[in-house]
Amino acid sequence: MAFPPQFLEELRTRLALSDVVGKRLRLIRAGREYKAPCPFHNEKSPSFYVNDQKGFFHCFGCGAHGDIIGFVMRHDNLAFPEAVEALAGEAGLPVPRATEEDKQRYERRKTLHDLVEQAARWFEQQLYAPAGRAGLEYFQRRGLDTDGMARFRLGFAPGDSGALRSQLLKQGFSEEDMVTAGLLKRPEDGRTPYSFFRNRVIFPVTDRRGRVVAFGGRILEGDGPKYVNTADTPLFHKGTLLYGLSRARQAAADGKPVIVAEGYMDVIALVRAGFEGAVAPLGTALTETQVQELWKLIPDAEKVPFLCFDGDNAGRRAAWRAVERILPHLAPGHSARVAFLPEGEDPDSLIRLHGPRAMQELLSEAIPLSEAVWRMETEGKPTGTPESKAAVKAALDARVGQIADRDVQSFYRTEMRRRVDEAFAPPPRQRNERGPWVPGGSWQGGGQGGGRFGQQTRRHTPGLPGLRTAPPPGHRRRNPGNLAAARERVLLAVIINHPELFDELGESLGMLPFPDRELEELRQAVIGLLAERRENDSGLDAASLCRHLSSAGYDTIVRSLLSESTYVHAGFARPDASSLDAKRGWWPTWHHLHHRQVMADLREAEAALARDNSEANFARVVALQQEVIRSGMGMTDDEDLDDA
Repeated sequence: MAFPPQFLEELRTRLALSDVVGKRLRLIRAGREYKAPCPFHNEKSPSFYVNDQKGFFHCFGCGAHGDIIGFVMRHDNLAFPEAVEALAGEAGLPVPRATEEDKQRYERRKTLHDLVEQAARWFEQQLYAPAGRAGLEYFQRRGLDTDGMARFRLGFAPGDSGALRSQLLKQGFSEEDMVTAGLLKRPEDGRTPYSFFRNRVIFPVTDRRGRVVAFGGRILEGDGPKYVNTADTPLFHKGTLLYGLSRARQAAADGKPVIVAEGYMDVIALVRAGFEGAVAPLGTALTETQVQELWKLIPDAEKVPFLCFDGDNAGRRAAWRAVERILPHLAPGHSARVAFLPEGEDPDSLIRLHGPRAMQELLSEAIPLSEAVWRMETEGKPTGTPESKAAVKAALDARVGQIADRDVQSFYRTEMRRRVDEAFAPPPRQRNERGPWVPGGSWQGGGQGGGRFGQQTRRHTPGLPGLRTAPPPGHRRRNPGNLAAARERVLLAVIINHPELFDELGESLGMLPFPDRELEELRQAVIGLLAERRENDSGLDAASLCRHLSSAGYDTIVRSLLSESTYVHAGFARPDASSLDAKRGWWPTWHHLHHRQVMADLREAEAALARDNSEANFARVVALQQEVIRSGMGMTDDEDLDDA
């Protein structure tokens, strides 16, 4: 029974040899290979080796050797068709039947492979001919010697538009095949096809097996785009291959880093400097298929590819486009790191000027993908208002929402929340032997000598009394819910009576939703009015703000709020209190409410963890435990956290 050759090739690609052998033998890892006692002869020490990269097994004892199909035939005692059908079942591939058309298609592909190989050899020869002198000098200026040019099979396409056609016709190839392989271009008026690559240095592009399937060309002089690439052909699809892929496969198997550069010469420079895992997309942004190919290259889940970009604005834009392509496909063990070159440098120039060590240092400083996502949405973005901060947070949420894997998405949400909290939360109250520090204020102190450097006596920090010392014996603690509502009223009273503090305090007020529905509606109304006036560069004094709130239907709650029942425990919220006192009283009150909110989130997360002991739930609990510590640090020593 005959099988289509392309099907057999797909079968060998789809299944890892070690997986198939490992179902039948107990394999032991040996470097980048596997070993086991040979199943085909009796032995005590293992001499049977399996190599996934090369796709074959070999026994150094009895000489048994073959590919995945040969192993199944010999081990399972199956004929060739039976072994193929068994493997197809493991791979989930339907077994096709070869037709005459399949055979013709295979023969045509073989002809195209031979044709493109002969074209590559001709381009190599032209580089050393008189017509290729400009190309040879170009590569020499880029630091390449004869061995380097031969290693990468570099060539030259002369300006004569008919020279390649004539040469290949002499070797028996048809003009139609040359057009199909992308070597010739047919004019619309029906004239003789002419060479697609003219007056350009040539970079051969190989497939996964190292066979030349396409070319890239850089112009040296005259009009035209700087780089052109072979169009898609039966042998080549630009969005699925990477320049340098066949070499990078072995390099990655040897544990070397996989580096994605932007151009042909960058890859060549990296490989010559010892970074043999270097690859580059072929004239386009990194595609989703190429991203998956990168992950297939790396057998170690602890390692990830490096995306290396120029340090200028264009390089950053290219980096962000690559991150956008990768983000939806992130999965456990599948990520990337991003490295930015110094301004004005590329890998080629960096290595020539500073050597391989500079490149290694650059890779060691590469940022994880989560950091890249953060920079994408924060660099150059305004963050001076609650609205702009909310816009950044919404953009981050949208980015993270693109990640398909639920666990990875959950961890990213936790990470982005931590970053938002650190970047946008008000500074915590700091402790110091000289006395408490008030955000936006100065070190408080008193006692003999006064001043900053005199003997310090701790002074009572304005805030709601009864929160900072343990209650006397027999004292009945206030209801925590009532206490929280009282604090919420105090915060609103401070802002309404002192709207000039909104620029400094509005952000923290925006971070703290109130459980009480009426207070929450008032909070949003106050923020909306003051933020709108700030955007229009026109402020509101306390009287004007109260009139606006009254006309909006909040008259009753505002009257209740701005009453002695609020001020009796918070004199700093009174309208006649100074802005400095109002601000000093605001922070301990705010920190208690913030701490209470984080504690509630933690309890909810712990309950979720008890229901589902997943990594995502565990990570959220850990993150919130850290946030509880941070929020508690904003409260002075004599404040009672149990009340919060």
